[in-house]
Amino acid sequence: MATRILLAPGFWLGAWAWDEVAPDLRQRGNEVTALTLPGLDAADPDRLSATLESQAQAIIDAVPADETVVLVAHSGGAAPAYLAIDRAPTLFRRAIYVDSAPLPNGFVINSALDIAAREWALPEWSELEAGGSSLAGLDEAALARFRERAVPEPTSVAAAPLRLSDSAARLAVATTVICSSMTADLVEKLRDNGEAPLFTELARIDAEYVDLPTGHWPMWSKPKELAALIHTIANR
Repeated sequence: MATRILLAPGFWLGAWAWDEVAPDLRQRGNEVTALTLPGLDAADPDRLSATLESQAQAIIDAVPADETVVLVAHSGGAAPAYLAIDRAPTLFRRAIYVDSAPLPNGFVINSALDIAAREWALPEWSELEAGGSSLAGLDEAALARFRERAVPEPTSVAAAPLRLSDSAARLAVATTVICSSMTADLVEKLRDNGEAPLFTELARIDAEYVDLPTGHWPMWSKPKELAALIHTIANR
């Protein structure tokens, strides 16, 4: 049976973000679904009512009945992905985090946002890089496509605390972290010293760490390499 893979994109992105990765994975024999999470469909008039909970439910609903999937989450997509795993751990046989990580209970991705603004537009490139999101490997065409297709992130998602259950079942789901803008060694150090909230949950999970050196958006800067890596990990 083919491996089923769900691809969850990060902030400002829809299923289109995986356009170079998903076909490669399919050619390798996988069943692949790229998701546009609630709030990221520009044509949806109710998109600004999206929440982490509704995004997590969309991920759960994308799992076919009586099957399990490998869930791949990029960047801010890690929050609803991990919430989905917390809510329905038996549906996911592996989680792969692309330049991201399973987030701890109470984590807020951007606590500085003004809730009244309702949405967070794609920042300027310099602001993204200053915040740690490397643009390495992206040419002008990729940046132009990103800017043109980006959908403002609902503040109800970006500024909301992640609320996880007390169950430890999510911790047992096999987990891989693909490290792109940071090395695996650095992520493990940050996990162990406990100073970076982004990585504290990893201290509770027996995860593996794999390097794919590039920027924060490897689905565009190294799509072939990322697809090959996801395929290998997903089909163990």
